[in-house]
Amino acid sequence: MAIMSFPVKVIRDGLLEKRSSGLLQLWKKKRCVLTEEGLRLHSCKSSSGGGGDNAPGSAWSSRAKELRFERMETVECVEYKRGMVYFTVVMAKGKEIDFRCAQEGTLWNAEIALALVRYKNQQALRTGRNRYMYSPPLGSTGEDEAL
Repeated sequence: MAIMSFPVKVIRDGLLEKRSSGLLQLWKKKRCVLTEEGLRLHSCKSSSGGGGDNAPGSAWSSRAKELRFERMETVECVEYKRGMVYFTVVMAKGKEIDFRCAQEGTLWNAEIALALVRYKNQQALRTGRNRYMYSPPLGSTGEDEAL
């Protein structure tokens, strides 16, 4: 799979908390960048996790874990508790990744779900166009016919 060299459109950039997959399943703040291709998760470099986390900059790792839409199935399990929204991103092989965010403004789960649907629709359109362009004309048997 080739990496695109042109910039990808950023839909949203901000903070989410991701539940760790370890034994304690702690919530860790991540700087998340939602693009047309997927969701990038940047870890905080500092161990303190102090204030000022909203500003993207040197406190965030330049390396990112990328959850690409091509490998994402759905966004589900939305639950509202104590001012927080909890949701799960389900990947193609069944892996579930839990997130939470503050219940204010436009919610991350809705933004991710809409971007995923948009991506899947574009893929379906491309597949349909390719089938149409490379399929034999209607009524043709595919064999050479004398005119």
